[in-house]
Amino acid sequence: MNLKELSENLGLSQTTVSRALNGYPEVSARTRKRVEEAAKTYNYSPSTRAKGLATGKALAIGHVIPVSSRHEMMNPVFGDFITGAGEVYAKAGYEMILSVVADKDETKVYESLKARRAVDGVIVHGPRIHEPRIALLDKLDLPFAVHGRAVGGTRPYPWLDVNNHAAFAQATSYLIGLGHVRIGLVNGLEDMDFAHRRRTGFCSALTTAGLTPDETLMRSGEMTEVFGYHSTRELLDQPDPPTAIVVSSMISALGVRRAIEDRGLVMGEDISVVTHDDCLSYLQNGNETPIFTATRSSVRDAGRRLATMLLDTIMNPDHTAKQELLEAKLVIGASTGPAPRKD
Repeated sequence: MNLKELSENLGLSQTTVSRALNGYPEVSARTRKRVEEAAKTYNYSPSTRAKGLATGKALAIGHVIPVSSRHEMMNPVFGDFITGAGEVYAKAGYEMILSVVADKDETKVYESLKARRAVDGVIVHGPRIHEPRIALLDKLDLPFAVHGRAVGGTRPYPWLDVNNHAAFAQATSYLIGLGHVRIGLVNGLEDMDFAHRRRTGFCSALTTAGLTPDETLMRSGEMTEVFGYHSTRELLDQPDPPTAIVVSSMISALGVRRAIEDRGLVMGEDISVVTHDDCLSYLQNGNETPIFTATRSSVRDAGRRLATMLLDTIMNPDHTAKQELLEAKLVIGASTGPAPRKD
């Protein structure tokens, strides 16, 4: 049954029925109850488009993903985030519009979404240290929330981020406490805000312990298994290789482990590894005993939280922008142990 048929059955206008189903206060409680009971009886559910016409909203959230060799967004981390956000959208009656575009077309896509009123807001993924999209969305007056944070924008903006600096400082300090003094870093792309903060946390912990950060022990790149593998091979080839490595991704950590095992070394004995674990649905860090010692923070939960934040921003545009900093938890696994003694 469609809206027209339901309206005719009730002897009411389509506008009245639509307003009753969307909770407009000018519709009497008696009429609203009658309409809701009829909708339930006839198994009628208004389409998103119909709801949008009634409320003046698109009832859709946009996710614009640039296709670039410098963005590894289409991976399990992104998938888990989208799943968490999607759960919130569905419960609130919103749809998701996912646009995968060439980098050069990204600005035009945001402008088009705004001009066509295709979405009520957008999530910004993978912010750089100085993120141009923040100023752009401010200028367009298009509600947004950032997964991460960055310098930029003309006003406070909604964001949700992991305390990357603190997480990597804690991971590095833990290794130092085990006696490691030669510690490597296999990081993400350091023009990305999260990777920059992880590097500063790593270096800060070394400096605090009286150790000098060594650039020759640091690698930065796309967080892939292959990158982790080749970076670790390079580190182990050095005359004075590291006895421990801090890694920015579970995916990269798999490559780190492969390189260690290729050398006939034992992870957790000959060389220790601490990674970041996003609690991925299809890439679990072991069962009861974690494979890797890790700084842990659920990216699916982050998706839920940020989606809720954006919907609140859309509904209450005059409220102060919400910002949330999540603390990662250090979990101890089998990949770390005391620094090996030198003969």
